[in-house]
Amino acid sequence: MKIVSGYVAAFWLELVFLVTLLVVIARARKGLKIPEVYKVAGLDHLDEAIGRATEMGRPVHFSPGIGYLDNAQTLAAFAILSYAAKACARYDTPIIVTNRYSVIYPITEGIVRQAYLEVGKPESFVPDNVRFIAEDQFAYASGVTGIMNRERPAANLLIGAFWAESLIFAEVGNSVGSIQISGTANTAQIPFFVAACDYCLIGEELFAASAYLSKDPVLMGNLIAEDWGKMVMIAFILIGAILQTFGNSSFTKLLAK
Repeated sequence: MKIVSGYVAAFWLELVFLVTLLVVIARARKGLKIPEVYKVAGLDHLDEAIGRATEMGRPVHFSPGIGYLDNAQTLAAFAILSYAAKACARYDTPIIVTNRYSVIYPITEGIVRQAYLEVGKPESFVPDNVRFIAEDQFAYASGVTGIMNRERPAANLLIGAFWAESLIFAEVGNSVGSIQISGTANTAQIPFFVAACDYCLIGEELFAASAYLSKDPVLMGNLIAEDWGKMVMIAFILIGAILQTFGNSSFTKLLAK
């Protein structure tokens, strides 16, 4: 077997990453010690927010954002929705899910329905609580704020891709007394969520949520190996930049093999 010129370094790096991934997953499955994932306050307080809604006899509102199905943030939101829906089902707390896209609507309905089924309460699932609002951005925003004002959720979960409506949702949630947990990877909207919400998942914390909440060995191993890979790449960039600055291109040539 011959590796095509220009891909030799990439091949060995990918091989090392694959071996690392398999080793970490194997250790996690056997219950052996693996590196700890740092605490994410927004995820740690999900149960607290839902518990507060239960105590107050008020619903939980969940918005998966306004991204389409091909947006990774929307897919990450589904994992958090599943966890939140299971908690609501256990406590008999209504969860209202508002959707922008008609394609996403049946997916979130299925996630919530499955959550009630998994906790043994399929009869408690209320299909009308999973709602398609409108595909226009601000028609959706208007519909959601109207629901929040009428239903007055005690917990407001805004997880996914958000744009101009982010601060609108957070302000309305604050006005009705919701404990608010938000999360997005859209850097322009993160400051609004940080300022207006109780807890905020910032950037990649959103994508780590599935592994963090489920503690699944495969997901945890993948998360840890990815983080190690990112640290190695950052180190390579710094080493290459420093050497290149002083006129030494040997490291760059090595990686280009």
